[in-house]
Amino acid sequence: MTRIVIAEFMDEPAVASLASRFDVAYDRDLVDRPDELAIQIADADALIVRNRTSVDRPLLAAAPRLRVVGRLGVGLDNIDVKACAERSIQVIPATGANALAVAEYVIATAMTLLRGAYQATADVAGGHWPRNALSNGRETAGKTLGLVGYGNIGRLVGKLGRAIGMRTIGFDPHIPASSPAWAQDATTPRTFAEVLAEADVVTLHVPLTPATRNLIDAARLSTMKPDSILINTARGGVVDEGAVAAALRAQRLGGAALDVFAHEPLGVGSPLKDCPRLLLTPHVAGVTRESNTRVSWLIAQQVADALGAREAISK
Repeated sequence: MTRIVIAEFMDEPAVASLASRFDVAYDRDLVDRPDELAIQIADADALIVRNRTSVDRPLLAAAPRLRVVGRLGVGLDNIDVKACAERSIQVIPATGANALAVAEYVIATAMTLLRGAYQATADVAGGHWPRNALSNGRETAGKTLGLVGYGNIGRLVGKLGRAIGMRTIGFDPHIPASSPAWAQDATTPRTFAEVLAEADVVTLHVPLTPATRNLIDAARLSTMKPDSILINTARGGVVDEGAVAAALRAQRLGGAALDVFAHEPLGVGSPLKDCPRLLLTPHVAGVTRESNTRVSWLIAQQVADALGAREAISK
């Protein structure tokens, strides 16, 4: 019987739907037991992962029957796509299924950091009244939202931003300024440098590649407005975390929200510890109850279809 191994958390009804058709081994913590994972995938036809499982050549070597890798998310930097292609292993990301969750996260954190008033609960509850200190918050309407990367998520972030009165500008090296996509979305195309210089909020939506590693470094941070907001929900290596920490401490950056990091979880000596005007979340921008359901069902269906198609061809 065709076998599927699921190494990280997945919506239980979606798992059940696969189990009704295939031999399914589901353990949301299997990623944390690499020796057992290697044993489990020895006779697997498909593997379903999130972002923590490293689908590299050694893992692939332990899975000689593997034909499909389903990714419960969109980033593929934890999957050796080239090695999979060499083996004709189909890699299926959940494109678009978590876009709304990420877009809402970006807008919510932008509003939170611009206003700067939502960490006063302990003071107010304790009888203090920091009204004067918190009276300089900024409104989101009228601010310029800079989109670095203009794929599905970037465009949706822009749509939500415009809905609350933001002006949107964007840069994507793969979308020329002449593309009708910009006009369709009422977004002004800019160079990367112009986005950094003009935007009140800069949000990153690019994959991690050699070209984008440390895309936001000390030099580029220095070109941003000193009260601007930086949001990264893309990949951790895109941002130089030490440079962001230094800019925040020197008040050369108005605030930052980081959901992804070069090393996850953060090490004890991270420069981000105790930084002012900084929101940190553990790689959850795209994970909500609703998005988990959408992502899980999309991957369940597409993995099942891929296995069914392969079986039909082999017969």
